[in-house]
Amino acid sequence: MKTFDITKSLRLLLPAFLSMTAGAVDGIGFLTLGVFTAHITGNLVVLAAHYVTGGFGEIGPILSVPVFMVVLGVVTLACVAKPTHAARRLLLVLQALLLTAFLGFGVGWGPFPDTDSPIAVFVGMLGVAAMAVQNAVVRLALHGSPSTAVMTTNTAQFAVDVATLIRGREQATDISQVRHRAHLTLVSILGFVVGLVLGAILQIHIGLWSIAFPVLLAVLSIPLGETWGYAGQHSGAFIPSPR
Repeated sequence: MKTFDITKSLRLLLPAFLSMTAGAVDGIGFLTLGVFTAHITGNLVVLAAHYVTGGFGEIGPILSVPVFMVVLGVVTLACVAKPTHAARRLLLVLQALLLTAFLGFGVGWGPFPDTDSPIAVFVGMLGVAAMAVQNAVVRLALHGSPSTAVMTTNTAQFAVDVATLIRGREQATDISQVRHRAHLTLVSILGFVVGLVLGAILQIHIGLWSIAFPVLLAVLSIPLGETWGYAGQHSGAFIPSPR
């Protein structure tokens, strides 16, 4: 029972850390560069609003969507044929490196009074690329994990799972799986909110050095990624063991 509890906790930590990373990077990126790095839907809203109001002109939101798609496509092609554990390790390391570059260029060249300047756009795209890699981690190497960046989907899934648990008419195995999924989803939602709030507070007080917070989370996620498959062998049907 003790081993089960430890591995179950480890399974919750990785989505929580990744969600905090996405929340922090998204909040810091928006406050300093005017671009959502993880929430690409937000950039589409900004673009549409600017177009309608005649204020169209911010480069970051324009580039974020194609950059996100290209990076996600490239890392998918590079990792899709790899064993799950190897792809997970590679992607988590790549995310940490991109966030480190995000921090280095941000601190070295910032602050950015003109968010449309080439260096400001470049720094913003480093954040977008890091979040694209994080999405690839979830899609390719964290099977069964909820999204760590798209909270609309998570909120909807959590509401459905809570309603299912209240109804309680499914078989015991199904209920157990729904309850576990609800736990993972709730952890991801709370992690994103905590990361968003802490990232914003740090940005107000220390500026672009606040990016060090998601960098630290990304680095800590690497060893947690090594435990993910092991934990999945002990705690249910959602996460398969590494191939």
